[in-house]
Amino acid sequence: MNLFGMLELSGSALGAERQRAEVVASNMANAQTTRTPAGGPYRRQLVVFQSQRAPRFSLALAGLHRETSSAVRIAAVVPDQRPSVLRFEPGHPDANAQGYVAYPQVDPIEEMTDLLGAVRAYELNASAVQATKNMIQQSLDLLR
Repeated sequence: MNLFGMLELSGSALGAERQRAEVVASNMANAQTTRTPAGGPYRRQLVVFQSQRAPRFSLALAGLHRETSSAVRIAAVVPDQRPSVLRFEPGHPDANAQGYVAYPQVDPIEEMTDLLGAVRAYELNASAVQATKNMIQQSLDLLR
């Protein structure tokens, strides 16, 4: 893979990890949401990554699309299928006839672990972009 291919791959991963962190933040923000416009409690969202073949940047500039490089993208953001957590709170406005309230299946520890994974992956890709930039700069300096 050439230097531009490495930049494209790391750049696409940066965007995907940023989006993953936003989904985790949304999960954390809605951890106590018992009523949504769709009805029922908030459902935890999960990110599904997918590799994607993308035209190489240098060839795309030239108008050629024969060769491709790898990229990362978000294929989907899907709701968690685990059942809601029921808590006995008979005075709550969203309590059912038995006095139970359905809360989202959002575990703060699990969300923080996902967030740390997204942050570390983002940092690694940012480092790869910086290293690639430095290699390109060194190559240009040699040509001068």
